[in-house]
Amino acid sequence: MQRSEVNKNNTWKLEDIFPSDEEWEKFYDKMSAGLDFAKYKGQLSDRAKLLEFLKKNDEYGVDLERLFGYAHMKHDEDTRVAKYTSYEGKAQMLYSRYCSEVAFYEPELASLDDSYLNSLIEDKQFSDYDYQIKRLIDGKAHVPSEAESRLIALASETLSSFADIFGMIDNADLPLPEIELDGKKVKLTHGLYGVMLHSADREKRKEAYTKYYAAYIGLLNTLTANYYGNVKKDVFLSKVYKFDSCLDQALFNEDVDKKVYDNLLSSVERNSASMHRYIADRKKILGYDKMYFYDIYAPLVSDVKFELSFDEAYDYVIDGLSALGKDYQALLKKGRDERWIDVEETEGKRNGAYSARAYGIHPFVLLNYKPAINDVFTIAHEMGHSLHTYFSQKNQPYAKSDYKIFVAEVASTVNEVLLLKSMLAKSDDDNFKKYLLNYYLDSIRATLHRQTMFAEFEYLAHKKVEEGEPLTRQNLCQLYAEIGKRYYGDAIEHDYEISCEWARIPHFYSSFYVYKYATGITAAINIVHRILSEGQSAVDDYFKFLSGGSSADPVSLLKLAGVDLASSEPFDIAMKEFEDTLTQFEKLMGI
Repeated sequence: MQRSEVNKNNTWKLEDIFPSDEEWEKFYDKMSAGLDFAKYKGQLSDRAKLLEFLKKNDEYGVDLERLFGYAHMKHDEDTRVAKYTSYEGKAQMLYSRYCSEVAFYEPELASLDDSYLNSLIEDKQFSDYDYQIKRLIDGKAHVPSEAESRLIALASETLSSFADIFGMIDNADLPLPEIELDGKKVKLTHGLYGVMLHSADREKRKEAYTKYYAAYIGLLNTLTANYYGNVKKDVFLSKVYKFDSCLDQALFNEDVDKKVYDNLLSSVERNSASMHRYIADRKKILGYDKMYFYDIYAPLVSDVKFELSFDEAYDYVIDGLSALGKDYQALLKKGRDERWIDVEETEGKRNGAYSARAYGIHPFVLLNYKPAINDVFTIAHEMGHSLHTYFSQKNQPYAKSDYKIFVAEVASTVNEVLLLKSMLAKSDDDNFKKYLLNYYLDSIRATLHRQTMFAEFEYLAHKKVEEGEPLTRQNLCQLYAEIGKRYYGDAIEHDYEISCEWARIPHFYSSFYVYKYATGITAAINIVHRILSEGQSAVDDYFKFLSGGSSADPVSLLKLAGVDLASSEPFDIAMKEFEDTLTQFEKLMGI
């Protein structure tokens, strides 16, 4: 479908940001000429000048967000249009210039006396920045010099090149072969591989799996060298910023207690028996003597049809989230009615789905909706992101409005879990219930178990380099295989292909990111448990979290919703949820 064929109501209204491309270009020229932060250098000890700088910095940040957001979303409407690729590039270069010009800010402020900085925290004029200043005081030991900050800013594009190289290999140069499908030879792509793994045809799953991994294994030396370079980059930066380890730096940047990371890994390992049981159940249901990793997504429940138009699906989501109250449901309706959402899959459009913010306007959502049950959950997921953004921006000043990545997946997953539990409660179709329970089990497996496995792998890989051990294809594959056997158990064959899986994971180039998916679903399961058992008081607490932005550290904000990730209890509750769901599934399946 061409974009021109799409009903206007199913396109996002980017005119809410800029009425036209011409207005974007004028605004870009104005912003490019308006970079004049250098005049504040050396004056931050003057309270009035500091406040003036911070306010101006906020204003420029809001404008940058609008500028980049428009360019990014216009580009994603049709990635083939060079004009918007150019817009994105210009916005990124302007952002780099801005970062370089304000590089003096943190080092200069950190050089000032703690008594002065603490007095700012107590000054109501600086209330928008109190958390930011507190973080600066806490991190004084890790603030580089002005020269180092400028150098890091100038080197940012170079330091990100390992991720760029992986992206080029993975999306452009990976020698993926053809496979036979419906009597025709077709090229195996990342998207088709995912579809094939969910196929009921085992031979086709095996063919896709073997050929897909063969492409990565053929480039394993190159992929190893690139990943090793990325880890060395992380180690270098941790030393520049004076941290004891890469993990310490990552956790500090998110203001997360290391207890959270330790609790996650220890709880998943302590409760691994339920995962081993699920894998064994899969083997039994499928009736295999030996089960391989190309069988792990094979459908266990068939003949489930759930095809809704977008509007039907959206109404279904609104109804399924009734536990969050009428005001939340009204906001969901507002998002559709006021065209926050780009719905249809069209030629050249970016695939997947995401939520994007534009401070002072409203969030935007990109979808590629298909009438399938997964896409109904995607609506709930992305609108969860968007309403988290909506509440944070409504209740926080710009400086505190952008919540940490650590909690970014909480609201989206709360919506998915609430929707699933609503669907289960309303259905009297045992086959549909089997499907939903299996869907939930696989969601927890992929988001809690698997991402924790990834987190342990990257932690140990970084530790090797920090201790002076080089990374090789042999020790990386051996490490991954050893971890995988602990997480998945003996009911599945741990072949060489799966030991190389680390080489195809894009998130490993955003180090210490994946654990946040696992903590996100853990928090979400706990929040949903409270909402469904305690009612309005839990909903009110949840909205306090949604409205928190970055007004405090993310672990403290989650405590507002009744979840303390610094203790082991939420992780054990999430693992118990998996076990209880598995018991329900086994009962319905008769095993």
